[in-house]
Amino acid sequence: MDIISQLQEQVNTIAALAFNTFGTLQRDAPPVRLSPNYPEPPPANPTEDSTNVAEQPKQMSAAFVKAAKQFDVLVAALPLSDGGEEAQLKRIAELQAENDAVGQELQKQLEAAEKELKQVQELFNQATDNCLNLKKPE
Repeated sequence: MDIISQLQEQVNTIAALAFNTFGTLQRDAPPVRLSPNYPEPPPANPTEDSTNVAEQPKQMSAAFVKAAKQFDVLVAALPLSDGGEEAQLKRIAELQAENDAVGQELQKQLEAAEKELKQVQELFNQATDNCLNLKKPE
């Protein structure tokens, strides 16, 4: 797998970890009284999973940090560009000039095609007019 695909896969992994972490924290968060106007929330029922609930955020954050570090390693493994920024700008200018030249050639071809289309339409109109002006044999 190439480095870009690995980066994309790692981004997907980080997104999945974040989604699961936020969902788990939201699901397992104890009830909180938002205002004195609201009744007291029911106490959480202590279960055997309560110790697991306390450990889950730590485990999830560790997995999240590990995935982020792996992403950093992959970014560091990206090849450096040849010649630096100046060479990149020069290459961009060359590609832009090439693009402009091709665009002008395409524009010339389009204009020639439109001119030829008009000629064909005029010849077609003349041919249909000639066909309509012919007398039917008696």
